[in-house]
Amino acid sequence: MTSTNSPSAETTVLVVDDERDIADLYSTWLAEQYTVKTAYGPVEALEKVDDAVDVVFLDRQMPEMTGDEVLDRVREEGFDCRVVMVTAVDPDFDIVAMPFDDYLTKPVMLDELRDAVERMQTREEYDETLQDYFALSSKKATLEAQKDPVELQGNEEYERLDEEVEEMREAADDTVDELSEADDFEAIFQEFPGDA
Repeated sequence: MTSTNSPSAETTVLVVDDERDIADLYSTWLAEQYTVKTAYGPVEALEKVDDAVDVVFLDRQMPEMTGDEVLDRVREEGFDCRVVMVTAVDPDFDIVAMPFDDYLTKPVMLDELRDAVERMQTREEYDETLQDYFALSSKKATLEAQKDPVELQGNEEYERLDEEVEEMREAADDTVDELSEADDFEAIFQEFPGDA
């Protein structure tokens, strides 16, 4: 399924899910605004991802190869796309080491998918430091939404992530002058109000 019917069609989204109904639903929703490719499993996903793809919505639980493995392959092959994990798997501390940009837990609605594409597009406008900051902050926010404070406290992966987010925040602060307006800089941090 590929469609290009809107002014945002220059943005290409790859939807990957082995459940065809879900993949087709997400693709139909997104095709109203973006160019959409659909892959019904990990092998097809690796065939369809290319330099034209801007955003990948990637299911974690698939046969043959997990979404985690597909993510690793996409990064190893050097594709410059944002990857959003879309999954029914409740996030655990293993996500800290995964090189994704955002994490959505099913069920996912149309507005969540579109908001995620917009966030990924916005991040493309900024430098690597800010992109890294956003990816780390997304993991931190995901874990904080899923785990209670007792679980987070004393967990080495989380504490290391928390330190990295703070370090990246300081590095990102150094880029304020490079952005067109200070208001833009403040606006992008609204995504993670807990860190602002």
